[in-house]
Amino acid sequence: MHSLAERGVPLEERPKTNISGLSDWDAARIFLEVVRCGSFRSAAERLSLSINAVRRRIDDFERQTGTTLFTRDVHGTHLTDEGALVVSAVERMEAAAFDVLRTSDSTANALTGEVRVAVTEGLGTFWLAPRLVEFQQAYPNILVDLHCAMRSADVSRHEADVAIHLSRPSALDVKLVRLGRMHLMFWASRGYVEKHGAPRSATELIKHRLVLQFADQIAAKETFESFFPGVPERDLLVMKTNVSSANYWAVANGAGIGVFPSYAIALGGKLIPLEVELNRPLDIWLSYHPGSGRIPRVRHMIDWLIEAFNPARFPWFKEEFVHPHEFKDSYMGEPLTQLFGGFSTEEQR
Repeated sequence: MHSLAERGVPLEERPKTNISGLSDWDAARIFLEVVRCGSFRSAAERLSLSINAVRRRIDDFERQTGTTLFTRDVHGTHLTDEGALVVSAVERMEAAAFDVLRTSDSTANALTGEVRVAVTEGLGTFWLAPRLVEFQQAYPNILVDLHCAMRSADVSRHEADVAIHLSRPSALDVKLVRLGRMHLMFWASRGYVEKHGAPRSATELIKHRLVLQFADQIAAKETFESFFPGVPERDLLVMKTNVSSANYWAVANGAGIGVFPSYAIALGGKLIPLEVELNRPLDIWLSYHPGSGRIPRVRHMIDWLIEAFNPARFPWFKEEFVHPHEFKDSYMGEPLTQLFGGFSTEEQR
């Protein structure tokens, strides 16, 4: 069924909805989440609510607006023409609410308050968390809320003040900074190599066992199939996890071969980079809302993050691939294990 806009119905002839008496912003927020996620189930998972709770709030919201917002059939949930009008109005409310929050933040004491930073779990655990002491020492009255998760945060919807992504965000109303590039490689522990040998090609690699992170199930499956066409996962994988740190410790203790950024040599787990070409670079992006960027404490965090990923200082974030064995020649800073927090492990052999 085509919408009224698609059928060319003039705006003044389209059905009217009543949001003038709207008093429940939480129900409106849940309505937007259902629209953006495409289903009640997905919205419930993202909001950490039950499906029945989401349905009740949508029913409440429909009573408030005096119109039917969704139709449901065997093919799923569909937004009505009236619902589409409500989406536009509620999005304007959302934008106005976020502007109020940012304005109140910008008038507060410049170097106090909270800054919410969203980042992928691996970068947050192994790169940012060990180094945030630098920021805290410089700005002791700023509370840093570091949220590590594989799902990207949307700064335009106030999910974070600053977010770091491994793919370019698609939102048009945010500021983007390309921080650098992450280069992925195959790695194994010294104990594993001594026991099973070090593969030097994809052909040799399939004779070994892998430990892989499957955070984004679809992307991980596509990557696996592109590198090992026709090879079932069960023939190669000995373990898979959705968490970078669990993935790292399993490989560091000899469970199998894993995929990590080139900086993994500095994590203290005695990992050995394998000479099997992977060629899977990932661009690292920083995003923030233009309004948030004018808040002094957020601006300080943005500037610190840009420097924290500076490829001129840290060769593992350069555009071109730098082999880990070359880090000592190209990196002139403090000892690498100290830079990454000095993780250590007792290898299992």
